[in-house]
Amino acid sequence: MTEKTSGVRAGLLHSLKNLATTLIAVVHTRLDLLSTELEEEREYFLAQLVLILMALFLLGVGVVLATILLVTAFWDTHRLLVLGLFSGFFLGAGLMAWGAAWRKARVKPKPFAASLSELLKDRQRVDVDA
Repeated sequence: MTEKTSGVRAGLLHSLKNLATTLIAVVHTRLDLLSTELEEEREYFLAQLVLILMALFLLGVGVVLATILLVTAFWDTHRLLVLGLFSGFFLGAGLMAWGAAWRKARVKPKPFAASLSELLKDRQRVDVDA
């Protein structure tokens, strides 16, 4: 009878070791996926930030130079009209860009969506097995 009891304990210890090994492997895989997604999000954000800042700077310089050119060209006849039209256009375009950025920020998928879906699948598998 002691052989049976020690066999059950050895089997139980072996099962617990296997469970611990599996859990560690699952956690390691999920953390690896999370770190990969975090790195991708960081790279995407930095690339977008550089491009946006460069575009804003160059567009701003271009707009100022174009405005100065047109105001100078119409200085004697319609300088206030040209300034008013450019001001309205730039304000309208700025508001449209703000709205587009706001909409894009609202529909962006949640960060770490892949990690969260994998964790949900793991959770569902555990619930089914239990």
